[in-house]
Amino acid sequence: MSHEPARASAIAALMRAGRETSRLSMVFRYAIADRLGLTVSDLECLDLLADAGSATAGQIAERTNLTTGAVTSMLRRLQQAGYVTAERDPADRRRVIVTLRPERAAELERPYERFAERAERLIEGYSVEELLLLVRHNDRMQAMYLAELDSLRSGDTTQRSA
Repeated sequence: MSHEPARASAIAALMRAGRETSRLSMVFRYAIADRLGLTVSDLECLDLLADAGSATAGQIAERTNLTTGAVTSMLRRLQQAGYVTAERDPADRRRVIVTLRPERAAELERPYERFAERAERLIEGYSVEELLLLVRHNDRMQAMYLAELDSLRSGDTTQRSA
């Protein structure tokens, strides 16, 4: 007996679940940004800095898909609000190194605390093998997103199949 209909149905369900998770994640990020008095781009920048420690303005532009002009305005706003510091790179004075101010990190984490607790309870029930599968899946999805962003940025509009 063929499993193709069941596989096609499972694939369709996974794709629907992925789109819904993506949509809800975006809505959640907008709500968090609004609660903190930030834009979503501001929040994404601060999240990037929380993970990376620091980044150049150019790296922030690339990772947030904003223009350098938009990043400059955003960084000025975040500096004035006391979230980040921006220092000239001593090795290359043209570059600016942006760092999240550690004393503001807890303030940014607070709106996520309940969600993080619920997520932790959710994954407690997964086996190590299941967790590693999810990590591989997310790594592959991130690679696909990055490849698609590169194509969009380069103006490549050709359709390719995987």
